[in-house]
Amino acid sequence: MKIDKKKLLAARVLGAGKGSIRFHPSRLPEIAEAITRQDFRDLITSGAITLKEARGRKKNVGKKKRGFGKIKKKVKRRKREYMLLTRKLRAYVKELLKQDKISHEQYLHLRKQIRARIFKSKAHLQSILTGK
Repeated sequence: MKIDKKKLLAARVLGAGKGSIRFHPSRLPEIAEAITRQDFRDLITSGAITLKEARGRKKNVGKKKRGFGKIKKKVKRRKREYMLLTRKLRAYVKELLKQDKISHEQYLHLRKQIRARIFKSKAHLQSILTGK
């Protein structure tokens, strides 16, 4: 039997490709006599048949590019500050309306200004109201 066929049988036993099988040159006659799978297993354990190391290839891991739709801004802190200030100012303006210190038109105008973030704080709102 040809050596090519022996390589094919050895590859089947090892579960590898035919190209990765190596025969020891001095033990070729012994390999040529092998017929059964058990013969090949014995030759593998004795070192007459070896398997080439898998070389593989270099894996180029590139930087992932992020699309515009995937960018997420950190808005939590800014939104929280806006919410706290807006709620505080709206509650204060509502209290002034209840106490009849401002008219309904003034109340609506102040609400629009609060939404537009004109006032930096409650003290700022109070100073503008006293200045009017």
